[in-house]
Amino acid sequence: MLQDEVFPLASTDRLFNQYGDRDEELDLPDAPQIRRDNLKAYLSAYDVLPHVLLVAEAPGPWGCRFSGVPITSEAQLLDTDFPIHGARSSASGDPNTEYCANIHWRALTPFFPHFLTWNAVPFHPHKEDPLSIRTPTRREIDAFSDVVRAFVDVIRPTHVVAVGRKAERSLDLVGVDHTYVRHPSQGGAKLFEAGVTRVLTEAGVPGEKST
Repeated sequence: MLQDEVFPLASTDRLFNQYGDRDEELDLPDAPQIRRDNLKAYLSAYDVLPHVLLVAEAPGPWGCRFSGVPITSEAQLLDTDFPIHGARSSASGDPNTEYCANIHWRALTPFFPHFLTWNAVPFHPHKEDPLSIRTPTRREIDAFSDVVRAFVDVIRPTHVVAVGRKAERSLDLVGVDHTYVRHPSQGGAKLFEAGVTRVLTEAGVPGEKST
C-alpha cells in the first residue's frame, strides 16, 4: 500500500512528500530512501499486530519530516536506548529533535510494542518556508482517508485513538469508532499523556517495555 499509493506521490508547494523527495539544502542525497528505511524498521518492529492504533494529524518539520516515522525525531532513532533504530536524513547540524515526539514517546514507550502511530496526512504540510508547519486542510485529510482505513483494516486494533481534531475527522470520515485525545502541541502535553495512558490501560495493554 505505502509503496504503491503513498511513496510515489508528488510533493506540492504546500505538501512535502518526505518519502519521495528531498530538499537540496536540507537533506542528504539519499534522504528519501533513508526515511523509507526508517519507516520500514518501525513497521517491522512488531512481532504481532498491536492492540491500539493512534492516528495523529501530520508530520512536523523536525520530526517525521526528517525521520520518516510518525511523531518521532532523528535524535530518537539514533539513541541506542530507543526501541526503534534508524538513520538521519538531514544534511547539517545536529540530528533534529521535536517537542511533540519527546512527549509522545515519554508517554508511550512503556507500552511499546502494543501500539502503532500513523498520520492522517502522511506528508509534511508547510507554508512558504519549507520548515514551517500548518494545519492540514480538510481536502488533504480527505485525500488520505483510504490509507487510514487500510491501516485499520490490516491491524484490526481493539482500540483506535484520534490524536487531535484533524485525526478525528479522518476517522469519522471512514466510519471508525475511536477515542479522542488532545494533541500534545500548544500546551496539550499533560492532557495527551493522561488520555493515551487511560486508553492503553483500559485496553489491557501491559505498561512495561517488551523484552
